[in-house]
Amino acid sequence: MSVTAADVLAGVGPRLRALRRARGVTLAGLAAETSLTTSTLSRLENGKLRPTLEQLLPLARAHGVPLDDLVAAPPTGDPRIHLRPIRRSGLTIVPLTRRAGGVQAYKVIYPPAGRSPTMKLQTHDGYEWFYVLNGRIRFVLGDQEFELGPGEAAEFDTRTPHWLGSADAQPAETLTLFGAQGERAHLSPVPTPTY
Repeated sequence: MSVTAADVLAGVGPRLRALRRARGVTLAGLAAETSLTTSTLSRLENGKLRPTLEQLLPLARAHGVPLDDLVAAPPTGDPRIHLRPIRRSGLTIVPLTRRAGGVQAYKVIYPPAGRSPTMKLQTHDGYEWFYVLNGRIRFVLGDQEFELGPGEAAEFDTRTPHWLGSADAQPAETLTLFGAQGERAHLSPVPTPTY
């Protein structure tokens, strides 16, 4: 291992401790958030355990920082976000942010009405906000139904049954913000049925 890599790994522990203390979280509290043991967390912070990616990913998520911040990676000089569309349930979802944890921004493209999956109201923890960029959105929230056009926005508690889709024969596009709960609900892979 080069000296540079060893220096980078040696600096992870103090950064982890500083992040945890800045958040006012105990080792036990962080262990509950990350599913890592308090012993592992203590040894990481004290430099007695060399961090692995499997340990750093949940820690970055829990602290709401990019993985690069934990290892003090040098800036790449390229601030562009390389968009990689995700296709789920007939939607095209384009991540617009790349930091771990916190609120995330997505561009969501809804197929024309009639081509989208059958309306199925869903619920999950969290809040969601969307802004209509193009087209018209049909928004069902509990017993209410709304139609929103370009420039209109909505914010709602996602524990209320809801559904969004294109309101007409044209695709619709939104800028959508949601937190970790919404990210899991909308971007988790659909389980494959077993027979």
